Amino acid sequence: MTKYTSKLNVNILTFRTEKKILNNCINSIDKSIPINIIENSMNFEHEAYFKKRRKNLNVFCTGDNFGYGKGHNYGFLKTKSRYVLICNPDVIFRKGYFKLVKEYLKKKIKFHIIGSQYHRNKMNRPAYGLFTLKKINPNIKKDVNGLQRVNWVVGCTMLFDLNNFSSKKIFDENFFLFYEETDLCRRIMKKNGLIYSGSNLIINHLGEKSSFAAIPKFKVNYIKLRNWHLLWSSFYYEKKHFGYFYSLKKHSFFLFKDIIKIVFYFIVFNKEKFLKHLYRFLGLMSCMFGKKSSFRIY
Repeated sequence: MTKYTSKLNVNILTFRTEKKILNNCINSIDKSIPINIIENSMNFEHEAYFKKRRKNLNVFCTGDNFGYGKGHNYGFLKTKSRYVLICNPDVIFRKGYFKLVKEYLKKKIKFHIIGSQYHRNKMNRPAYGLFTLKKINPNIKKDVNGLQRVNWVVGCTMLFDLNNFSSKKIFDENFFLFYEETDLCRRIMKKNGLIYSGSNLIINHLGEKSSFAAIPKFKVNYIKLRNWHLLWSSFYYEKKHFGYFYSLKKHSFFLFKDIIKIVFYFIVFNKEKFLKHLYRFLGLMSCMFGKKSSFRIY
């Protein structure tokens, strides 16, 4: 282990993740870098298997499903290194990824967060951007290290310099799912922080394979959980940064749209779409009335 990798740790946040998916992620990580698996439950059933395959791997169970932000905050507390790369278990790091990360650390580049870019992304979502633009500008200037100065990066992989944060409670724990990294990036930018996207830090991201979402028998539960929190978090994020009435105005369209679709899909007996819009509506109403993101179903 070099003196640069000794300052780095990879934290993988899991929740009942399939062994094969997690195994593919771990196999793509440089073997010299310690790994923490942060399991968002009381028990990690594959602990013996992964500890046998990887000597520098630790497992920490949160005891409950904390969600993305609180789960990673828990992981930060378990990490002694200065630099932490957090990731979802459905990520595969492309060849050369960690060689570049070591170079960044060796050069002592100043940053709060460095994000990655997609090689394969079934979700078809951008990996970085500017808050002032609706669409990604592919011509955002790169420096000599291939780093692009941006306002936000996607949360499936984020490299942190913990020395640039006042505490390890980095994410807003009011979010359970969605918008956590966007909120964090906006708060960093308000303090003139440094956020980069690495044009050569390439990952494959399977998308929605991190947890029980990948298990067919839990599909209906995942539809409920995902859509409830998508609208709850959206309303909360806008309210937090721009005020309650701005968020109310912005989400009023979704409110009426979902009511119409709830009625329509109930009439035509489309259960999945009915549940999707019902739980979007319920999540939005919950946040509008000031309730916490407490909805859970597994």
